[in-house]
Amino acid sequence: MSLFDKRMSKEKKASLDLAESSRQEEWECPSFAARIFQGALEWDLVSPFPEQTAEDKAAGDEFIKKLEVFLKKNLDPDKVDETREIPAEVIKGLADLGAFAIKIPEEYGGLGLSQMNYNRAIHLLGSYCGSTAALLSAHQSIGVPQPLLDFGTEEQKKKFLPRFAEGAISAFALTEPEVGSDPRKMKTMAIPSEDGSHYILNGEKLWCTNGNVADLIVVMAQTPPKVIKGKERTQISAFVVDTKSPGFEVTYRCKFMGLNAIQNGLIKFTDVKVPKENLILGEGEGLKLAFVTLNTGRLTLPAAVGGMCKWALRVARKWANKRQQWGCVIGEHESISSKLSYMAATTFAMDAMTQLVSHMAHAQKCDVRQKKCDIRLEAAMAKLFCTDASWEIIDHAVQIRGGRGYETGPSLTGRGKDGAPLERAMRDSRVNTILEGSSEIMHLFIAREALDFHLQKMKSILDPKVPVMKKLRLVISAGFAYALWYPKLWVPCLGLGGHVSSKRLRRHVKFIKKASKRLAREIFHKMMIYQKKLVSRQNTLNRFVDVGLELFAMAAACSYADSLNKKDGKDKNSVDLADLFCQQAEDRIKKHFKDVHHNYDKTSKAVAKKLLADEYEWLENDIIK
Repeated sequence: MSLFDKRMSKEKKASLDLAESSRQEEWECPSFAARIFQGALEWDLVSPFPEQTAEDKAAGDEFIKKLEVFLKKNLDPDKVDETREIPAEVIKGLADLGAFAIKIPEEYGGLGLSQMNYNRAIHLLGSYCGSTAALLSAHQSIGVPQPLLDFGTEEQKKKFLPRFAEGAISAFALTEPEVGSDPRKMKTMAIPSEDGSHYILNGEKLWCTNGNVADLIVVMAQTPPKVIKGKERTQISAFVVDTKSPGFEVTYRCKFMGLNAIQNGLIKFTDVKVPKENLILGEGEGLKLAFVTLNTGRLTLPAAVGGMCKWALRVARKWANKRQQWGCVIGEHESISSKLSYMAATTFAMDAMTQLVSHMAHAQKCDVRQKKCDIRLEAAMAKLFCTDASWEIIDHAVQIRGGRGYETGPSLTGRGKDGAPLERAMRDSRVNTILEGSSEIMHLFIAREALDFHLQKMKSILDPKVPVMKKLRLVISAGFAYALWYPKLWVPCLGLGGHVSSKRLRRHVKFIKKASKRLAREIFHKMMIYQKKLVSRQNTLNRFVDVGLELFAMAAACSYADSLNKKDGKDKNSVDLADLFCQQAEDRIKKHFKDVHHNYDKTSKAVAKKLLADEYEWLENDIIK
């Protein structure tokens, strides 16, 4: 049954129903973020702040040190940006270090490092060379290794994983030239052969990072539809495709605003034979595979942009301490100092969120003494928060450096100045709010998962096909559940601040609890008013999501600062950063709540409608068309 508004077109409903049928339905483990949207602060899920074991950290330290030494000695990021190529000897050197098999278990030839250590490596790369970070992260976060580790058979793992330990590169192919984010319109087809031994693959894929140089690619394709519960259902399936197969062709290499050296373009499959044993998980399970893989894969971006932001903060800080204007260093001017403090506090929150969710992901995979969490919401929220915040941080850094932020690194070096390449960092960073789920798509995804608490109770009640008597029983059951849940949202918050050692942080923990209850109330009220139509009120949902984002980031920052504070036995300056971030976040949250009720959404929508109907074309005068 569709969860969406009747006014939607049949085509849109079909696309949304396909996505709905592929999502994970059950919440087998608790979710800290999901509970925030339900008005509950499960503080024990984020505190005490998780830490790496000494053994795990030592293993990561050893690899990351080798990686840092290698990169400094062999890789010139400015030259990579200029030539659009990562030198072959660098790629070979990375392979020799095991950088293409960081998370692959040792039994398959990999390094067997944890998710946390993998993210630490990408964090380091993100601070140095965006193109190289993209090469390694696209390969290991969404490329062939992760889907095989999650869903591959033992035969598939033995066949493919050792190749990555030897330096093979992989990619993930979903997007098509005319499809974008709607998999139902996918045209790439995989038709079983007559003897059933293989599939015949035909179609095109666009923006497949690493696709131009990959040895193996996870390809999403339509397999023949199946009749399920009396209805024909589109089947999206996932295959491992060897790029040496006859019929595989790279037809174009794209060039972008930034990340100049990424190998990304248009690839074509013409009657490519794919052995049936290369099907991952099963026919029709491709989107499910993609969703689950992205739960962990999305964590790479927060790690990468976190490294970049720390580097940008360092550049801005050093310049603000050096550059003199109007009788003092510019860092002493309030307009600059406010930018610097925002950058530092927000980078701290990004670091806290990334580490927290990385540990949660590690706990999912391992038998560790830590509560396991469902991270589908946490990973998406970390991706959305960190990529959006990183763009603002880079923008601040460029503004602080002024003309030297806009000038390229090589040009600065050429005239004997500090060649900090903020211009390149800005170009490289812009795509982070677009790839692996744009910020707009992330808002919709998070909203859907956040509303699941209510949709599970209401979807059968709103289904016209459900018999009246059954609906009546469901209404009574839902009413009883809400009668127990809703009053709790009005109970005053007492005593929660005692979970943290710093008095300044206790106030923020209490605010998180109070605001989460208000968030749950506001969502419930809007659900009651709009019911299914709430899905189409995206601005309202976005505000709810943004409140949840800020509360999650505040909780991560407070828990992390509290951990550092206790470890050092004194009120360390990490509390300063968390305190400032939380004060700023509280102001943003209050504005989001206000905007839920007082906004100009109707006026904005009316203007946009006229704009799309060319009624404001006169505004585009006096330009060269």
